[in-house]
Amino acid sequence: MKNNIFGYIFIVFIIGIMAFAIYRVKIQNANNNKEGFASSSSVQEIEKGTEMTLAISEFDTINPIITSNKKVQDIDKLIYESLINITEDYKIEYCLAKEIAKNSEKTYIIKLKSGIKWSDGNRFTSYDVKFTIDRLLKDENANSVYKQNVENIEEVDIIDNTTLTIILSKEVKNFEYYLNFPILSNEYYAGSDFWNTEKNTAPVTTGRFKISEVTNNTIVLEKNADWWNKEKNSTIEKITINLYSTVAELYNAFKMGSIDLISTQNLSYQDYVGTIGYDVTEIEGREFVFLALNMNNSILSDVNIRKAIRASIDKNRVISNSYGNIYKTSNFPINTSSYLVDEGEENFYNLEEKNNLLTSAGWELKKGTWQKNINYRTNVIQLNLVVRAKDGARVRAAEDIKNQLQEQGILINIIYASDSEYSSYLNNKNYDMALCSIEQPIAPDLNSYFGSKNYANYANSEVKEIMNSIGNISDENELKAKFQRLYEIYNEEVPYIGIARNKILAIKNTNLIGEVKANWYNMFYNIDEWYTG
Repeated sequence: MKNNIFGYIFIVFIIGIMAFAIYRVKIQNANNNKEGFASSSSVQEIEKGTEMTLAISEFDTINPIITSNKKVQDIDKLIYESLINITEDYKIEYCLAKEIAKNSEKTYIIKLKSGIKWSDGNRFTSYDVKFTIDRLLKDENANSVYKQNVENIEEVDIIDNTTLTIILSKEVKNFEYYLNFPILSNEYYAGSDFWNTEKNTAPVTTGRFKISEVTNNTIVLEKNADWWNKEKNSTIEKITINLYSTVAELYNAFKMGSIDLISTQNLSYQDYVGTIGYDVTEIEGREFVFLALNMNNSILSDVNIRKAIRASIDKNRVISNSYGNIYKTSNFPINTSSYLVDEGEENFYNLEEKNNLLTSAGWELKKGTWQKNINYRTNVIQLNLVVRAKDGARVRAAEDIKNQLQEQGILINIIYASDSEYSSYLNNKNYDMALCSIEQPIAPDLNSYFGSKNYANYANSEVKEIMNSIGNISDENELKAKFQRLYEIYNEEVPYIGIARNKILAIKNTNLIGEVKANWYNMFYNIDEWYTG
């Protein structure tokens, strides 16, 4: 019996030793796994890809003030710099300028940052700014997208290497915003034909990247080690820009994984790049489509009618039938990401509200048409809608708006105007409603909507006071309060009905790691956070 007991004890002892050994092995393996994971993470951190590939089709020149290619202009923001930048929420941010002071209605003093060098080692000075402005203003060949930025500059006087004065021919509200044109080197181009020189192949730069190599098919950028903005270091050290003859070739290269990021406004882009292997970021564009309501019209002078028309229009339906997925609904002329206006989630489409508005204004729905007895005569709500006949998308939108309003008892007659007729209608304001499209300027300018010659013949004493004051306000909070009030009045008074805004799609290969934060001004706000996997 005792032998059996000792036998059991021995067996239990052996099992205990084995269990302890297994436990130690598991602990050791777990520790090894943790160490291996940490090591793997470190390797992952070290091995972040430092090279990325972009692309341009129909390339003309990398010179930022000569090119007419929008994709070149986008990429040029990585290479060249302006006196000021526009931030992601559309504020002014000093870049090459250190300070800008408005000395009078037409005079600005600009102080430049010191110590900035061109990529060839030469100093950046006031002479470079004057040289660039002169090229845009005075050269006969100048047809740059930036020419309009300087068109009101009358004179540039250099005070010293880092100080200059700009004198305008007339007062320009928010003129600082127009100082966003890229600056080129005076010394680099000295003695050459600026518009035709071979020096335009790879000009010197002050930006985050500089041009290091150019071939027939590629432009190679490398990180500018002498860039003045040391706070914005990035993982990406080299960018290869592939050049393609056609957009179709570019799309195919992206589909094959040869390009990391493209942008497009092509509704059918999936037909070219497929549906997998990439992420899409929607960016608000600068084209604003809207209805201008002529306040001089006897019917439209009633705010209840204007609100009823707004409540009758399903913007999503208009976009779906006319513009497709490359547009989005929009209410106000300023981009929703602008710091100036906090837009609510307004959806004014409400047929019940439309009925209440018209009924309260004394209108009655009879035989499918809103009618009202005025001076012993039966009146109906019947309006002309002017549209530019050559613009197919806008024509489709006008026809859809007509159909929607007529479904709600409001009669619409479309006037299909030629280009000259359309301009005449807008200039003379001889229309009831007009379907318009405006490309938003770089400055927060609402003069077309609220100024003295606005599209709606709209007059409001408070609006006039605000419009006269905002050009002289530098405090951001005060300026925002003024624009916010304009936004509120716009929704209350309804001189316009916003319909749509175009979209730009940033299409990113999944090998490119990092969020795309962009607006229509700049695609690369957070490139310092990107790397390739």
